[in-house]
Amino acid sequence: MIMSERIETTEIGKFYQGLQQDLHSEQVSDENGGILEQLFTQYAAGFLAESGEAENIRVAYDEKVLKTGVQHKINAYAISDNYETVDLIITIYNGTEAVSTVSKADVDKAAKRVSNFFKNAVYKDYVNEIEESSEIFQLAYTLAESKDIKETLVRVNATVITDGIYPGELPASQTIHGYPVFYKVVDLNYLYNISEKSHIPIEIDFKDGGYKIPCIPSPSQNDEYQSYLAIFPGEALVNIYERFGSRLLEQNVRSFLQFTGKVNGGIRKTILTEPHMFLAFNNGIAATAESLELEKAEGGLFIVKANDLQIVNGGQTTASIYHTWKKDKKEVTDVQVQVKLSVIKNKEKFSDIVSQISEYANTQNKVSVSDLSSNRPFHIELEKLSRNIWAPPAEGQYIQTRWFYERARGQYRNALIKEGFTKAKLKAFELKNPKIQMFTKEDLAKYVNAFGEIMNGKKPAIGPNYVVRGNQKNYVQFMNFNLPRKVDNIYFEDVVAKAILFRTAERKYGVKPNSIGDMRYITVPYTLSYLSARLEQPLDLYRIWKAQAISENLQELLYNLMVQIELFIKGNAPGSLYSEWAKKDECWQEVKKQNFQLPLETIKADLIDPRNPTTRKILTEEEANQSQVQAETEKVKSVPAATWSKIEEWGRATGLLSVQQQSVAWNLAGRIRNNNKITDYERTAGMRIIDTVIEHAPEILFDMEELATELPDLEEATMDLVRRMTDWDRIHKRLKPHYFQHMMNIVNGQSPLTDQNKRIVMLNLETLKKYGFTE
Repeated sequence: MIMSERIETTEIGKFYQGLQQDLHSEQVSDENGGILEQLFTQYAAGFLAESGEAENIRVAYDEKVLKTGVQHKINAYAISDNYETVDLIITIYNGTEAVSTVSKADVDKAAKRVSNFFKNAVYKDYVNEIEESSEIFQLAYTLAESKDIKETLVRVNATVITDGIYPGELPASQTIHGYPVFYKVVDLNYLYNISEKSHIPIEIDFKDGGYKIPCIPSPSQNDEYQSYLAIFPGEALVNIYERFGSRLLEQNVRSFLQFTGKVNGGIRKTILTEPHMFLAFNNGIAATAESLELEKAEGGLFIVKANDLQIVNGGQTTASIYHTWKKDKKEVTDVQVQVKLSVIKNKEKFSDIVSQISEYANTQNKVSVSDLSSNRPFHIELEKLSRNIWAPPAEGQYIQTRWFYERARGQYRNALIKEGFTKAKLKAFELKNPKIQMFTKEDLAKYVNAFGEIMNGKKPAIGPNYVVRGNQKNYVQFMNFNLPRKVDNIYFEDVVAKAILFRTAERKYGVKPNSIGDMRYITVPYTLSYLSARLEQPLDLYRIWKAQAISENLQELLYNLMVQIELFIKGNAPGSLYSEWAKKDECWQEVKKQNFQLPLETIKADLIDPRNPTTRKILTEEEANQSQVQAETEKVKSVPAATWSKIEEWGRATGLLSVQQQSVAWNLAGRIRNNNKITDYERTAGMRIIDTVIEHAPEILFDMEELATELPDLEEATMDLVRRMTDWDRIHKRLKPHYFQHMMNIVNGQSPLTDQNKRIVMLNLETLKKYGFTE
């Protein structure tokens, strides 16, 4: 059962309310009216994918009900590209007004249902019970028939996700049909931590596993890191790899440095014939950790625990040891592996230092860590353009909107908080920046890569087969082969046009039960790539940008083409594994060879006319900067004078604003009150002040509508009134601590009763009156 206990954690509560608002907004905007449980599943899956907890997650619902009740249930799944990991996800969605607690009985029931699905699907019988159009057919078919799964599967992660809080223990891991199944609960706390920290650290308890890890610390001392030379038993690596797999890789380079599951021949030979020589023959592993727990014992110093352990070089060594142990049934008790383990001391630079170690430890790899960073100039410039370029109004609309590029996770929500101080401003922000027009780095890569093929020699490097492989894999290809030489407003407009094209194709494909089929994620990118490859004259993207839509003729052509391509892929995939075939180059090559019915004469108006090409103006850097300055000026001026006065007093009372910043806030209050010009220095300083207030005291900004009204006569703010207010609030505690302290400073003579302080007194008076204080 779901208990109605109210959780009183403010930040978690805010996170929960924002989550529920997002889900209901998504449901309303969904033409087919999404099911909240699956919308939440998609929401949580996004967090898990971005943080590296799982990859290629696909939301797909299945439930088998017998006369005795529900036998199995599943809400989403993922199969890693190397077939080592299967993630099965089941959802407990409450959707209650307040945060609720989830009982252990509910978690155990969910864990049993999702593991029952795995039991049923591994046998061939279940796949014969369901239709090919079922959302879960491909997973069931792959588990029952795939040779790769049978030979390579290492772990099954059964994850229970919930919008409640679960304080209990995890279900114990078990073995099903020879495969280890590990259970995990992703509750509201877990999702909140992922949203704040990007990933949940892996903690390894060596002592609990019965392993002794001897180590020697480096004698050199510095403020950045401390290195240790350690010896890991082969059994310890086998155990760690079986549980965590690719999660052991530094998250920013996980997509590039995959555990492929391929066994290094030299390593295998050493383990099989001379395991005692492994330490001498192998170069070992480089790893990092946030912290270590050490223990002195007879024989020296030992590592007991490692927090946030990440392998930055030596992933294939680890995988090869495991697979030799698994496939050859060879004990690894005599295998010892040297490990250079760096503990990062500088917590503020933790991610940067780990990324640098990863980069230099993997110089043989084509792509460095920086290639994945959202701080690359390309992403920053595209973000800047998205904030300053207004899209033309769509037909029937009168409000111009922006396409919001979310370079880093959470930017849209943060912008909403920063600009939507009041209810009116919140609504205005959402009107100008619709949530449906927000797109991420992964979305960008999907829209652009699906639009056309790019060859790397004789082999496609960009094509629909990469889009089908999932966000992370496709994003890697985009970063490697499809970055533009120049990022300007024309590139941004074309990206938006491709987004409109992709999303319109998805909408035309439909959602079950009113859809073409069950493989939209495959058919849409294949259709767009095929169309692009067949066109002699390219689509007029600027026409799409100006209309913020595609023509009816183009929509009809896309629909008919999608029907044909889907039938072809389903009819020609070897062994009916069309989702796996669609990831391969061979599938894309076969699709390209086909002469599908394609009446291009119907979309002649949608193509670029080479005899009359459109002239497009490139927005100069100066014009872009001017637009940004204007937007920042408007934001600073949108804060009323009374609020700037309140910010100045708050900054002085708390010490969170420097003396210079306090002066800026005081000056801005006067300039806005008198409608005077704001200087560039005041604008930039004002933006930084707003960020500080949002971080520490956002309620100051949320109360702006009240502050904008006329204040009572300042002459009423006498010392007697201040004393009576502080005496009353000392008992009832209704004022914020820093406001109360500021009032006490006035009473004690530490702050004079100036006009500015009188304004604060009268504001506090209005607050106390709401709770029963009388003058």
